[in-house]
Amino acid sequence: MSKTFNAFEMAQKQFDDVAEILSLDEATRDLLRTPIREYHFSIPIKMDDGTSKVFKGYRCQHNDARGPGKGGIRFHPQETIDTVRALSMWMTWKCAVVDIPLGGSKGGVICDPHNLSEREQEQICRGWVRQIARDVGPLRDIPAPDVMTNAQHMLWMLDEYETIHGAQYPGMITGKPVGMGGSLGRTEATGYGVIFTVREALKEMNIKPEETTASVQGFGNVAQYAIQLYNQLGGKVICVSCWDQADNKSYSFKKDSGVKIKELLEITDRFGGIDKNKAKEMGYEILEGGDWIKQDVDILIPAALENQITKETAALISSKVKIIAEGANGPTTPEADEIIKSKKIHLIPDFLANAGGVTCSYFEQVQCNMNYYWEKDEVFGKLDVKMTSAYLDVSKLARDKKLFMRDAAYVISINKVAQASKDRGWI
Repeated sequence: MSKTFNAFEMAQKQFDDVAEILSLDEATRDLLRTPIREYHFSIPIKMDDGTSKVFKGYRCQHNDARGPGKGGIRFHPQETIDTVRALSMWMTWKCAVVDIPLGGSKGGVICDPHNLSEREQEQICRGWVRQIARDVGPLRDIPAPDVMTNAQHMLWMLDEYETIHGAQYPGMITGKPVGMGGSLGRTEATGYGVIFTVREALKEMNIKPEETTASVQGFGNVAQYAIQLYNQLGGKVICVSCWDQADNKSYSFKKDSGVKIKELLEITDRFGGIDKNKAKEMGYEILEGGDWIKQDVDILIPAALENQITKETAALISSKVKIIAEGANGPTTPEADEIIKSKKIHLIPDFLANAGGVTCSYFEQVQCNMNYYWEKDEVFGKLDVKMTSAYLDVSKLARDKKLFMRDAAYVISINKVAQASKDRGWI
C-alpha cells in the first residue's frame, strides 16, 4: 500500500461525486461518507518463543440501514484504519448494488501471517473476537475472510464467539469450511461473479468470449477462478501477475498460447505466489510485475490490491482493451478513471464485478440460519441470476443517463442506502 495513497479519501471522493449527481442533502452526505461505528483495539498474544506481542485490530461498521453489517477481516502488515474505513464503505455499496439485505463492514489486524505460526495466527483470531464479541454476530455484523485470511481463521473465530456466548451461531461468520457451515461454491464465487459480468458486457458488445484475450493482475483465489471460468467460456488469458514473497516484488508471467491454470497452480504457494524459475522452464516469459497492464488484450482484470491502476499506469493501457473488470477492491484511482473514460473502455466497477463473494457469503448466512444447505449447482445458479441482474441494471442506467459505469453503480447503491436511512427516520 502506497504511503501517499489514502483509500478512504478515494472512497469519499467517489461518494461526493455521486452525491452531487443525486443532489443529496447535507445530513445524508454526513451520514454516508463516514462509518456509523468503528472499533480500535489491542490484541495481546503470547508468541511461540515465550515473548509477548501486541497486535492492533480494527472493525468499521459503515452503514446497517439495509441489514446487518457484512465484510471481511484482513491480515496485512501495512493495514491502516483508513483502508478499513474505505473497504467498509465499499461493502455497503456492494451489498446494495446486488440487492442483498446487508450493510457494509470491514475488519483488519496489522500482522503478517507469513511470519506467524499457526498457533500464533489462531491466538490473533481468538483475540480479535474477544475484543468485539458483543458487537458482531448473525443479526448484527457478519465477518468473512479477506486478504491473507482463510476458512481456518474463520472457524477459530466462530469457535471463540460460540464459547463466549455459550451456543451455536454458525451464521455469525461466513467463509467457513464446507461441512462446518460453509457454503458450496463460496471458493469460486468472487472469481466466477467477475466473469458473469464480463460475459454480459461481451454480449452487449456482440463479441464472442472465444474471440477475446485477457491479462490478469493477481493469482490468488479471485484471479484463479476468474481465469478458470473465462477459459470455460472460450477466452484465453495470456498474462498473469503476482507477488513473489522470496524476492519481495511482483512479476508478470506471459505465454502467448495461453496461461494454463492447472500447471501454474502446481508451482504456486498458498499465498498465490508463482515459482518464477519453474514457470520459465514451462515456457513462460518472465516480465516486470507492472507489465500485465501493458498487454495487447481485450480484457484487463485487476484482481490484487487497491491503487493499482493509477494516472501513470492507466496511460500504459493498450488501445485494444475494451473491458476492465475490477476483481480487486479499489484498484483504480479517480485520476485513472478519467483516462479510462477518455479511452472509451467499458469499466465494470469493483463493487459490482467482485460482488459474487459477498453474494455467496449472504447465501452461506441464509443456509446457516435455516440449517439447510444447497447443492453447488443451486448456489451457482442463484449467483448467476443475482450478478446478471445487477450488471444489467447498472448497464441500463449508464446508457439511459449517459453515466460512467462506476457512477451508475454508485447512483443505484447510494440511492438504496439513503432511502433505507430515511425510511428508518435517521435523516
